[in-house]
Amino acid sequence: MNAENFSIIATFMRADWVVRLVMIGLALASLWSWTIIIDKAFRFAALNREAETFEDQVASGRSLEEVAQAAGDNPRQPLPRMLQAALREWREARRAGLSDTQIALLTQRIDRSLDSTVAREAQRVEDGLGSLAIVATASPFVGLFGTVWGIMTAFQAIAIQRNTNLSVVAPSIAQALFATAIGLAAAIPAYIAYNKFSTDAARFTARLESFADDLAAAVARRLGGAA
Repeated sequence: MNAENFSIIATFMRADWVVRLVMIGLALASLWSWTIIIDKAFRFAALNREAETFEDQVASGRSLEEVAQAAGDNPRQPLPRMLQAALREWREARRAGLSDTQIALLTQRIDRSLDSTVAREAQRVEDGLGSLAIVATASPFVGLFGTVWGIMTAFQAIAIQRNTNLSVVAPSIAQALFATAIGLAAAIPAYIAYNKFSTDAARFTARLESFADDLAAAVARRLGGAA
């Protein structure tokens, strides 16, 4: 029995059909999780970079109207959308000449609008994290199922051949351990990525909430001055 008989491909080809299905399923789950991981890594980097750029523009001393106009008519990022929505409400209130009571109601409406935008963006940045959680929690158990099935196959080989020689049980044990290894290889990166991206999503949501609070306060000051 040479070492080549225990290569990854040879171990897979010798495996029982159940263990093969387990291995294929875990490999697909690992590929799926890595697709989400790579997508999330680039997306969070882009979101934070664009948010920093926009916050720098707001803090540069330019008027909010100029910053909102520079963002375009239909910006993709949440911060300029929030700014444009708040300024739109401000312009409508200024044209209407609202009373103090109406200004208070308008301020509440702006707050609700900003909170709704923050909630939608928080849900969007968390998209895919549930899949990572499923892979992280389910993969070890699926791998364990493959391990148990492989060990059962090893005992069946012993019973059929009436021989406890290592050459009889080693292939089945190798298949069982290989299923466990694939399960852990799928679960560990997914678990680490899930925790990291959950933290990143919470930080980005907090960033949006902070910007929304500052924006609502700025519009409230403008409305108060207009009144």
